[in-house]
Amino acid sequence: MLSYKKDFFSALAQTSPEPLLLEITGASGITLTDNNGKKYSDLISGIAVSNLGHGNKAITDAIKKQADKFTHLMVYGEYIQAPQALFAKKITALLPRSLNSVYFVNSGSEAVEGALKLAKRFTGRTQILSFKNAYHGSTHGALSVMGDETLKSPYRPLLPGITLSEINDETALKDINADTACVIIEPVQGEGGTRTASPAFLSALRKKCSTAGALLIFDEIQTGFGRTGRLFAFEHAGVTPDILLLGKALGGGMPLGAFIAGRKVMECLAANPPLGHITTFGGHPVSCAAALAALNELLKKKLTPKAKAKEKLFRRLLKHKSIVEIRGKGLMLAIQFENEQFCKKVIAVCLQNGIIVDWFLFCPSAMRLAPPLIINEKEIRQVCRKLIRAMDEVSQA
Repeated sequence: MLSYKKDFFSALAQTSPEPLLLEITGASGITLTDNNGKKYSDLISGIAVSNLGHGNKAITDAIKKQADKFTHLMVYGEYIQAPQALFAKKITALLPRSLNSVYFVNSGSEAVEGALKLAKRFTGRTQILSFKNAYHGSTHGALSVMGDETLKSPYRPLLPGITLSEINDETALKDINADTACVIIEPVQGEGGTRTASPAFLSALRKKCSTAGALLIFDEIQTGFGRTGRLFAFEHAGVTPDILLLGKALGGGMPLGAFIAGRKVMECLAANPPLGHITTFGGHPVSCAAALAALNELLKKKLTPKAKAKEKLFRRLLKHKSIVEIRGKGLMLAIQFENEQFCKKVIAVCLQNGIIVDWFLFCPSAMRLAPPLIINEKEIRQVCRKLIRAMDEVSQA
């Protein structure tokens, strides 16, 4: 049994005092295998990344094929690279016609940064409206529009001009005015515990932003690519944003993010001054090749509409006295318990029993379920039995 635990602690920066310390040596489908040969069912997909599961052949073949041709050639936007062009064409063909210009970056946080710059540059305004319990990333601008003070306060001062409101509270509309550059919102709040913005609220936001001349940004970094039962979560409400943010599942397991807008809006980054936004590795050709293969697989296997039926099965099987409610859409679910302590004990028991689940940054009393979209009925039934047993064990302790 070869272990790199010593190197992990001695050479790598740490993100928390208590990392999970799973030492994974292989992954296939929804299953991870550690260096002791123990198998785990992955019910969080690396936090909504591995929608196609692990080791998908079409994706790995695309990675190998592109790596044999070329990897990095030049900073983004200068050379014509087929993987970027083909993937952008594929994405825009699936979006409303107003979202026809893609800017590739490396991650969701970078997509947020680019979108905030774009909104300020296009409108000439500086005020931004975001929402409580929102998570948009941990870079400086993304942190500024985060909806929780605990993670923000150690890094202040942050970007000025940020107003925080409550989702689904239409009194927030009064804060959108002639000084507002943009409103940024998750159609389904990820780290807030999968709390959904209502169609009526999103429609009201859309109308007010249009009237005020502010840009509406939808952060679909967690919700995009079929996780909620539609290809994009904004489709549930029938409301189209001015800027769409993508990441996580976008790259098929490879690092990739994007912000997407209309060409008229996006053009302002290319001149006066040129290079108004620039990235070295954004849209890396290997990542874009993997991403195109992943999207083709998602569509070919019709995984998006199947997510809704799988959600119903999870809801039907997860019945327990300790569950207060189950929230969310598709395979982006939160199991709400009475308190944080109970939730974390259940998560710990699940891990011991080979089930990987998680909690939410801004809702630690709820347990995250975001399995790969490829999870099948047999696997759902198996993991639900283990989840119920974990709840029983904690309840009876």
